[in-house]
Amino acid sequence: MNSHCFRFRPFSSLLGRGSLGFMLCAFWVGCSQSEQITPSPEENETSATPGTGSLTLTANGEDFVRQGFETKDGWAIAFDHVFVTVTEATAYQTDPPYDAKASNALDPSTVTVTQLLVDTPQVVDLAQGDSDADPIAVTTESAPSGRYNALVWAIAPDKAAGREYSIQLVGTATKGDRTIAFDIGFDPSFSYTCGDFVGDSRKGFLDPDAAADLEMTLHFDHIFGDGEAPADDDINTGALGFDPLAAVAEGDTLTTDLATLQAKLSSEDQALLTGAIAGLGHVGEGHCALTQPENNP
Repeated sequence: MNSHCFRFRPFSSLLGRGSLGFMLCAFWVGCSQSEQITPSPEENETSATPGTGSLTLTANGEDFVRQGFETKDGWAIAFDHVFVTVTEATAYQTDPPYDAKASNALDPSTVTVTQLLVDTPQVVDLAQGDSDADPIAVTTESAPSGRYNALVWAIAPDKAAGREYSIQLVGTATKGDRTIAFDIGFDPSFSYTCGDFVGDSRKGFLDPDAAADLEMTLHFDHIFGDGEAPADDDINTGALGFDPLAAVAEGDTLTTDLATLQAKLSSEDQALLTGAIAGLGHVGEGHCALTQPENNP
């Protein structure tokens, strides 16, 4: 499933330009007094008592991270590992809903419930599992029930644990009779502020004594492009592809990091790569606002 932001993905540009939200419309039908329905005592008690449930944060690299895909310039990518270090994550209930297009941060006055999900670094491998595996569960926490319609999450290196990169891509790229084994590390620290999940399913609706999930989604086709999309599609014009990476490989091996690539790539390719990495973060197809520390490249 090698689609991208501009063609709807069943499960799952650059960053922080917009956020799509679910519109919940309530249709009120007038009733005569004799037709009005009085909730039962049990219904009143349920609505008055929020209760708690289980809220799970998942991380999704989308289907092609596990299934493989073709880049915009014709390389067949197969990932062995896609390591991401999640350093923080907090879910929110807000009223009105957060809109990433309008602001790059939550207005505290709109927050009604705050639920901490991650406060110590968690390393997930988005390539884990077979081709049809579910998104990776990062953590599950007991949380107040309600509609969680905002998610703030961060990725960063965990150098105290010996992890130099926020993202590490390990796999192979094949084009014609050439195969390159790559191990590419990216070390920027990013924090994404996101609104409602956008996709075929609804997420973040937690009923008492029930379970719900929220998803942080990383769109790696922003880096490599999509060979199934037209060359002039936004997902390809804004992507680096793999040809520039193959050009700096040593034989059929590419072991590198962002600082090395920035020194070897052209200024145009540097800009494409930097922008693509920064635009990875989404909630499904929902875009997020980005906060990037000043010491990042």
